Parts: sequence; structure tokens; C-alpha cells
Amino acid sequence: MNAGNFLYSLTMKSPSRALSLRNPSFLVFRHSFNPPCPEQKFIFNRKAFLLNFNQNSQFHTYHSRFLGFQCVTNTTQKLNCLPSLGFGQSRAVSRPHDVSVEARVTSKVRDLSTSLETHVNNKNVETIYVESGTNVKPLVERINKDKNIVGGEVHKNNVKRIGEGLEEGNGGISTERDIEKEAWNLLRDAVVTYSGSPVGTLAANDPGDKQPLNYDQVFIRDFVPSALAFLLKGEGEILKNFLLHTLQLQSWEKTVDCYSPGQGLMPASFKVRTVPLDDNKFEEVLDPDFGESAIGRVAPVDSGLWWIILLRAYGKITGDYSLQERVDVQTGIKLILNVCLTDEFDMFPSLLVTDGSCMIDRRMGAHGHPLEIQALFYAALRCAREMLTGNEGSKNLVRAINNRLSALSFHIREYYWLDMKKINEIYRYKTEEYSVDATNKFNIYPEQIPSWLMDWIPEEGGYLIGNLQPAHMDFRFFTLGNLWSIVSSLGSPKQNEAILNLIEAKWDDIVALMPLKLCYPAIENEEWRIITGSDPKNTPWSYHNGGSWPSLLWQFTLACIKMGRLELAQKAVALAEKRLSIDHWPEYYDARSGKFIGKQSRLYQTWTIAGFLTSRMMVENPEIASLLLWEEDYELLETCVCALSKSGRKNCSRGAAKSQILV
Repeated sequence: MNAGNFLYSLTMKSPSRALSLRNPSFLVFRHSFNPPCPEQKFIFNRKAFLLNFNQNSQFHTYHSRFLGFQCVTNTTQKLNCLPSLGFGQSRAVSRPHDVSVEARVTSKVRDLSTSLETHVNNKNVETIYVESGTNVKPLVERINKDKNIVGGEVHKNNVKRIGEGLEEGNGGISTERDIEKEAWNLLRDAVVTYSGSPVGTLAANDPGDKQPLNYDQVFIRDFVPSALAFLLKGEGEILKNFLLHTLQLQSWEKTVDCYSPGQGLMPASFKVRTVPLDDNKFEEVLDPDFGESAIGRVAPVDSGLWWIILLRAYGKITGDYSLQERVDVQTGIKLILNVCLTDEFDMFPSLLVTDGSCMIDRRMGAHGHPLEIQALFYAALRCAREMLTGNEGSKNLVRAINNRLSALSFHIREYYWLDMKKINEIYRYKTEEYSVDATNKFNIYPEQIPSWLMDWIPEEGGYLIGNLQPAHMDFRFFTLGNLWSIVSSLGSPKQNEAILNLIEAKWDDIVALMPLKLCYPAIENEEWRIITGSDPKNTPWSYHNGGSWPSLLWQFTLACIKMGRLELAQKAVALAEKRLSIDHWPEYYDARSGKFIGKQSRLYQTWTIAGFLTSRMMVENPEIASLLLWEEDYELLETCVCALSKSGRKNCSRGAAKSQILV
């Protein structure tokens, strides 16, 4: 037999939720294997997987019980491995307790000769060719216990310097207080381990909670402040493990009622489960939730965006850029972008999503083009553009990113912005305009302007509205979207300054007794019944409907530092510090002023704890915030896809609006 070939489709249906590292998972070789043979070619495609071993020998195969690699015995040569017939079927990653060898994905760009080709609007979007000689490195290797579970060495000296600088504070004296010591103890108690290594933090860790529901899982969005807290403390291992394990989960099949979404979708959360084996042994499995178990069965659009943002933060703070250069990580970035940049039935550059697809994961009228998603989308695109390796296969994708960034920044700055001048303009809108030169492009009726808004908005402030659709503007102030518009420079410098001016002027409404309102104002009465469907959890001034969320504190701190308004961040941190520990670190607060602990609020909420710690560290050392920010990109704003069109039929409105776009 001249060659052993293996072809397997990655689209087979999953009979099981458990992927065993006894019989290793996707991109994982069995721990007892020998290195592959010379002159091998490894080809990975979304639709097919091919291994070609060019050697003259006979093989006997031994099938593996779970998804993984089956052993292949050459009667005259050493042991080799081929993928088993279970390849690509499972949903969860697992590892037995009695096996001491740990696996890690290691396909670094510098170790391999690669070509990554991406076609943004093609379903067969990813093809990776990896060729090497006798010294080929497998995509998964073994490491010792004293190294990180997944990936290479963290740049420990760089991380240590940041951590030491934070602990020294002013004058070389530690400024850690009792509340911070308590918070760190609680955060470390919430750490979730997998095969003995940290991979995330529980959403909440209340010992008195008898029904944790899904709060005992690791949520991607909830883990963000925890990851940053550990990074700024000088501990980068947990984030690196988290990034690579969730990357593996990205490729598992997700199915709801016989339909599978795109491969680039990241899970909303995952849980480490212990599964019994034979002979009184147990193994751990990672069990992801892509939305098929969530309330409303909504896919988490923001998970992939947060993942990309965290990946950039890891490189910026640790100085270890080898992680983002790896072939598997580059592929993960591209799969997420392909889902986001796919052509749709839409005339706008903003992402079209359903209700409940982000932090507001219940029905709250946030469907369509909510600001939160657009701001995170813009930040993720800027992150990806920085991290994508400069090769021929990435050129088209980078070009598509630049075009989308340019169009999205114009769209948000021009059509989402609201201040006194804009309100007066909307108040005088003509409707039913049929023209490419129409002023009222979205046919907004002046009667939509709510009565509360006229007297509420300050003279010197403004904000980006919550949503924009044909004949509909959501005039509510959504804090997360506005803060990330500042952090990512989605808003113009003048707009960003005006947003903070508004928060300062309306402090009693947006901050009050506990920072910060998720949205303002709450929807009430008949409007609440129509928009939420009479949701008993989102009653007025509670939970997502005008509740106060301390987890927003670190993002507010980051925005304030960027705009040179550190005093606002200090004021908010001091306000939170008075109550959080006494109230046992609640998830959210209720009432107009945030006076009461939320009626269904979980206590010892991890992102409340981590958000406070991250805010404290940034307030004490504002210079570290520059690693997590984006400045204005004037070259990007000058780019317009209309200029690339040979058709004279397209009309661009940028000329008339340029004065507002670039300032």
C-alpha cells in the first residue's frame, strides 16, 4: 500500500456532547503517539479533512470509542496516528483525571509554512494548507505541569512588571484595602479549573444559592472583567487557557431543531462537567451552550466579538503576540469575521440581530441594529485588523474590514447621534421623502420624539441613540453602547466628550446611588407590556429595564480615562465602594436611584467583583488603560467604498456631513 488516505466530513451530526481527551478531540493527538512521518501534508477545510502519509507499508487500524485519533499500527515501523471515525462529531472537550499528560494547541505561524485564504461571502470560507518536512510539529503537543495548559510561555516578565506596578501604587506603598483583599479572595474562589488549570470564572458564586440555574457556568461576556483583572495583576495564564479552550468549542456543531448556524459562532457559556467512567474513574468535559439552552434560544452575537477583544488585550498587556499569530487562532478570528461580514438583505453597514443577542438577553426592544452590538462590532473589527497576519490570504479580508469600518463609523456618527440641535432637526422633519437626497432618510416621524427627552437632554451634552430602523428611533440611553463608542473611537472626539458631559449633567439619573444604569429611562405601563411581553423580571427600573449594574463600572472608568476625565471615574468607584461589599456584591440594583438590591439579583456576582477590581487598578494607574483603548483613525475615515465604484448611480452623503464625521 503506497499511501494511507483519510477523508472525513466535518458536517456529520453529533451523536454525543462529550469529546474525550482519552481519545483526543479536534486537533488533539493521542498522548502516546509518535511524530508523523516525513513528507506528510496536512490539509484542513471546513468541509473535509485529509491526511496523506507517503510511505510504503501496511496498516492495521484500531478504532477509538470517542471522537479523536485512532491508533494505526505499522507492522514493520513505529506507531502512527490517524483520525478516528468519530472525528468532528462531539460537542465537549474532556480529559480523564488519571492521565497526567496535558494537551495544548501549538500551531504557531513561525513553526509552519502556511497559506490562509479567506473568501468573505463564500460558505467554504476557510482552507488552511500546512506543509513541512521531517521536523513538522503536530497541531497539539504535550506540555509539562509547570507550563500553561494551552499555548506557549506567557511573557512573565512583562506581566510581572505590570502587576508589580499596580501593587506599588504611589510612592512604592501598597494601596490594597480590605475591600480589595475581599474582592480578590472572592474572585479567586470563583475560578473554574479544567484538568488542573484555570479556564474561567463562574458567573456567580453564592454559597447560599440553592438554585444556581446557569450562573454556575463560565460566560464569555461575564469573564471579560475577570480576565482583565487577572491580566493587570500579572496573571495571564487563565486568559490564555480560556481563549484556546473556547476556540476549540467554536468548531463544534451547534444545532437547534435540525438547523445549524455558522461555524464561527462562539458559545455563550460553557460548564465543566465530571463524567463517570469504568473502574470508578472520572473525566472532565467542557459542555458549551451556543444558545440552544438559553431563554428564547437566541445565539450570542456578542460572544465572538468579546473573544476577539480579549485576544488583543492579552497581547497588549502581556507582550506575548505569538498566541494571536498561531494558525488556529488566526482561523478562529476569520471564522468570526466571516459570520459578521457575510452579505445580507440589508442596506446598512450595522449588524442586524434579534432581541436578546447581547448583554440584554431578554426581550427589551433591542432587536434590529442595537448600539451595543455595533460598538462591540466596531471594536472587534479594529482588533482583528491589528492581529491578522499580513499574507496574501488575508488581503481581501483586511480590505473588507476597512470598508466596513469606514461605512459603520459614518453611519453611527451621522444617524445615531442625538443632541439639542439634532432633536430640533428631527422635530422639523418632512416625511415620506422619496429621493436619494432626502434629509429624513429613515422616514422618522417627529411624533416619535418622547416627551421626557425634550427637557432631559442637556445643552452641552449628547449621546448615541439605542437603535435605528426604518421609521423607528429608540431614544433610550444605553450605557454600554455609548461607553464602547468612546473606548473604540466609534464616536467622534466631540461626540465622545459630549457623552461624558451628558453623564455628568445627568448623574442623578444614570449613576445616582450605584453606577450605572444599563439604560435610561425605564419603559413603563402599556409600553412595557408591548415591548417586553409583560416580562416579570424586566419590570420598570429593574434588571435590564433601568436597573443599575456595577459591572459597567470598569468600562465607564476606561472611557473616562481616555477622555481625560479621571475625576468622574474616581467618583463612581468611590460610590460603588461604599455599598458593594456590604451588600454582598449583587448582580444589579433596582429603583430609579439604584437604592435597592435587585429583586432577583444573584449575590457574589463575579463580574461585579472583577469590574470593581479592574476599575480600582485603572484609577490608580491610568496609564495602563492606554493598552485597552483605540484612538481616532483619520485615514480610515477618509476611505469611502463609494469612491471604488465605477457606477455613477451611487450617491455619497459624506461630503455634506464631513464636518461632523471628522471632528
